[in-house]
Amino acid sequence: MEWTPGGVSGDIEDRRDDDSGGGGFGFGGGGFGGIHLGIGGTILLLIVGFVFRHSFLGSDASTSPSPVRSSASQDRQVQFVSFVLDDVQHTWEQLLPDQANVGYRHAKLVLFRDYTDSGCGEAQSATGPFYCPVDEKVYIDLSFFDELRTRFGAPGEFAEAYVIAHEIGHHIQKLLGIEARVQRLRQRDPEESNPLSVSLELQADCFAGIWGHSTEQRNIIDRADIAAGLRAAAAVGDDSHLPESTTAMSTCS
Repeated sequence: MEWTPGGVSGDIEDRRDDDSGGGGFGFGGGGFGGIHLGIGGTILLLIVGFVFRHSFLGSDASTSPSPVRSSASQDRQVQFVSFVLDDVQHTWEQLLPDQANVGYRHAKLVLFRDYTDSGCGEAQSATGPFYCPVDEKVYIDLSFFDELRTRFGAPGEFAEAYVIAHEIGHHIQKLLGIEARVQRLRQRDPEESNPLSVSLELQADCFAGIWGHSTEQRNIIDRADIAAGLRAAAAVGDDSHLPESTTAMSTCS
């Protein structure tokens, strides 16, 4: 990916030196308490933006800052996460009002080590990245990106970026009212909970794919990134059906 290291996003909340804790979710588990990031699902549609050959449009309590123990490589990673977060949210600032007549409200991204409190309970490293709709925050332990590379065979910055875009996709679901509707459907018919979870993950992937396509249009990624995404999809995903569409927002409906 083409990006320039810079400052830290104002939407980053760094808790890596905090000792907070709080009820876990379990990595890969479903439920809106902590919408899980299914690795297979996330990487499955890693190249969805390139499959779509159409022209896509491109409650927070303040905490006192404290020094964070961080290596030079981690500092660069935080700057990368900041770049991606700001870029994804800027994309949706333009897209959402135009495509859905809905204003975009920024989500926050919480960096933590081991565990921290969230509006949905305790966030743990084993949980993997997730979005909490209660406090509208994405929670990520940076060690997950090492696991993404070594355990799941999905190396490269674009794979990492897609994780963030996927979680912001869940934020889009919250803003569009999709999350609330699915909650009601789950309560009405608990047997449909798992299929509904799968649909939500695929839709979040689709929203991430819209951002991914915009990065190609802006020359942020190249064919090498696409090839890496395909290798990652082959390594961790066994689904083969990608959504077909004609417009950005209708694709993900």
